[in-house]
Amino acid sequence: MSSNPLVTAESGGTAASNDLVYTEMARPGVLLVRLDRPDALNAMNASLIEALHAVLRRVRDDADVRTIVLTGAGTTFCAGLDLRGYGTVPTSTGPEGRPQEGMRATEHIANLADALRRARQPVICAINGPAAGGGMALSLLCDIRLMSESATLHPSFIKRGLSNCDVGLSWILPRAIGFSRSAEILLTGRTIAADEAHRVGLVSQVLPAEDLLSAALDLASTIGANSPFGVWMTKQVMWDNLETPGIRAAIDLENRTQILSVLTTDHREAVSAFLEKRAPEYRNH
Repeated sequence: MSSNPLVTAESGGTAASNDLVYTEMARPGVLLVRLDRPDALNAMNASLIEALHAVLRRVRDDADVRTIVLTGAGTTFCAGLDLRGYGTVPTSTGPEGRPQEGMRATEHIANLADALRRARQPVICAINGPAAGGGMALSLLCDIRLMSESATLHPSFIKRGLSNCDVGLSWILPRAIGFSRSAEILLTGRTIAADEAHRVGLVSQVLPAEDLLSAALDLASTIGANSPFGVWMTKQVMWDNLETPGIRAAIDLENRTQILSVLTTDHREAVSAFLEKRAPEYRNH
């Protein structure tokens, strides 16, 4: 077992770990990433978050990794910030005041939003247990969410004397379920059960605990069967157009992306495979 933030996991099911984030090529092209602090309910500290950043940096432009499945070890997805202490952020250069240290730690976690968005690969979150505070935000920053029947979401910052607008929640939650429902949830800090999460559209599937991971891996494989560039551009354009002010600009971006896609060898292979009634063989060209 290595102390390296990420040891390359080769395809064929071999795994890597640094005691904080476990990685495994669970299926061809599918990287399983597991938060691995079960004794601490996978709570966020500087080492765990840096290990997750390291995974995302490494695989962001890796064409061999087609999709990512993120889950938690044990019975909890992520309990949010480790209240026993966050630790030292790797970018720290020495002693700082409390506001400076706090801002550096907050940005360290919040920068996962950009890291997840910049990854070419769709990230499927398999919420295997409670996801609280930053853990809930982390799940919402993923592209697709599946949830165990017994899992719950807890916007818990406000229960700790803080604002519930943190780690992107104030931006992504109203876009997912509307302002009024989001305000009610964030202002009360109440628990969201799996059935409600599914009903309001926060998750796409709710499954028995024993079926959750296999369903997430199946979904990842289905997405990975499409052309790599098509998947990359679909993810990128969907996220970019959440910030686009009008439909004209959104369509302009779509048009340019389609022209890029038409010029790929994989597009021609997809058309040929369709006409010849066979499975396409994509090469990411």
